[in-house]
Amino acid sequence: MPIRLFSLLFIAGLSFTVRGEEKPNILFIYTDDHSHRTISCYPESYDWVSTPHIDALAENGVRFHHATIGTWCMPSRAMLLTGHHGFGIESMRMEGAYPGSEYDPEKCRFWPSVFRKNGYQTAQIGKWHTGTDTGFGRDWDYQIVWNRPRYPENSRNYYYDQLIEKNGGAPEMTTGYSTDNYTRWAVEYIRGEKGRSEDKPWYLWLCYGGVHGPFTPADRHLEDYPDAQVEDPADIYPPRDGKPTYSRQVEQWEKGPSGEPVLIKGKTKGGIHADGRKTLTDWVRQVNQAVRSLDEGVGEVMAALRETGQLENTLVVFTSDQGFAWGQHGFQVKKAPYDANIRSPLIVHQPGKVAAGAVCRHPVGGVDLVPTFFGAAGLDLPWKMHGRDLSSLLKNPADEWGHPVLTTFTGDSYGSSADEVPVGDDPATKQKLYMRGSVPWWVSLVDGEKKYIRTLVPDEPEELYDLGTDPEELVNLARDPRYRDEVMRLREATISELRRTGAGMADSLPAVAPLPRADQ
Repeated sequence: MPIRLFSLLFIAGLSFTVRGEEKPNILFIYTDDHSHRTISCYPESYDWVSTPHIDALAENGVRFHHATIGTWCMPSRAMLLTGHHGFGIESMRMEGAYPGSEYDPEKCRFWPSVFRKNGYQTAQIGKWHTGTDTGFGRDWDYQIVWNRPRYPENSRNYYYDQLIEKNGGAPEMTTGYSTDNYTRWAVEYIRGEKGRSEDKPWYLWLCYGGVHGPFTPADRHLEDYPDAQVEDPADIYPPRDGKPTYSRQVEQWEKGPSGEPVLIKGKTKGGIHADGRKTLTDWVRQVNQAVRSLDEGVGEVMAALRETGQLENTLVVFTSDQGFAWGQHGFQVKKAPYDANIRSPLIVHQPGKVAAGAVCRHPVGGVDLVPTFFGAAGLDLPWKMHGRDLSSLLKNPADEWGHPVLTTFTGDSYGSSADEVPVGDDPATKQKLYMRGSVPWWVSLVDGEKKYIRTLVPDEPEELYDLGTDPEELVNLARDPRYRDEVMRLREATISELRRTGAGMADSLPAVAPLPRADQ
């Protein structure tokens, strides 16, 4: 064999190993508006919920107790394509009819392109919500996607009749239930029937649209959970003492004819119609019915890995873009800084590589997942990222960690457009600050079981919650003089983390309300 040919084959062979071992495949299962409360292995779930296939991942992997992946659909996905918080994603922007969006791929690089250059085949199936340019041929080798930003007129079709693009081609109207379609296409890929190269490790981002509004279950699940009951959240109605103004004033629910909460007409989110008759229990039951097909999908893709002999060499990560509140703090929305609104499930599985049946109590964030993928693949990070590799926690979830989790909400502003917090009463400023009249900008830091929130509206109170004793975040300890020092410590820690990650706003945040003093 010629020496040059032998050398090329030798170098190519190296690209498929990690420290002498075969490089792992990575299956990233990503759901939408999917609260941890709908997963039966999470203790916060309702006792009538059943998700056996997702539970099986946790029984044989690591379940993270507290994960904050993002705050709403688009920035969560942009974060997981760049490794940056929204304020570090330059050129990403909302543009045109909602949910239209664009970005400059020279300024906003997506990391799957790096995997491609290092011997991986990259694939994405399902919902695309990050610019009209899906990156096929640059970031992805194989794609079957519902490109919401490109086709606004089709953007509400979360469950049926979707315009699907395949490998950058023209859209095709596709019938059938979207969750089942995405599962079938993923199974075909995993089995090597369509799209997958047999001679490369692969990364597959499987992006389900469920359980986003209108929260439509598959027909086969419409009768599930007939005995479901949901208790009223403690603060579904005002007042909510100690909270910022916007949070105190939230009113999306009222008492219906039976006394149980119903959605107020005209105050709904998520593409649903509130008729004043469907109760909180009705809605929560419907959401959990829609989760059933997601759970079945997880079961099918895991079976495909097992049957094709790829299970042991595939890192499986299951999570969601964020959670969704149903009555907690008065909300029926995501975006707000409370766990009920944004906390996601996060489960990681790989036999022999990841601890089995373990729970990690350390809080983690969405930006931590990208460095973890690079660590698993044995690749150096191509640019500075905001998160940290979770590999040590996957092997020993009780290891020392010590890193706080920063979460930010800057509406639909990204990169340098988020350098300055909007201040002013004019309509344009309020539109930017409140993102279509909803939740204002905020920053949050979770350090162990303490959670600090700073609303980025002048003179609003800071918030501090002990998630161990008050997981529902009902009592704002920042208004208790005894916690003054802790608030000030976490305030500085939050600013420090903003600086570490290059947030332009770090040194010009709006003033907060004075903290109470013991002598007042």
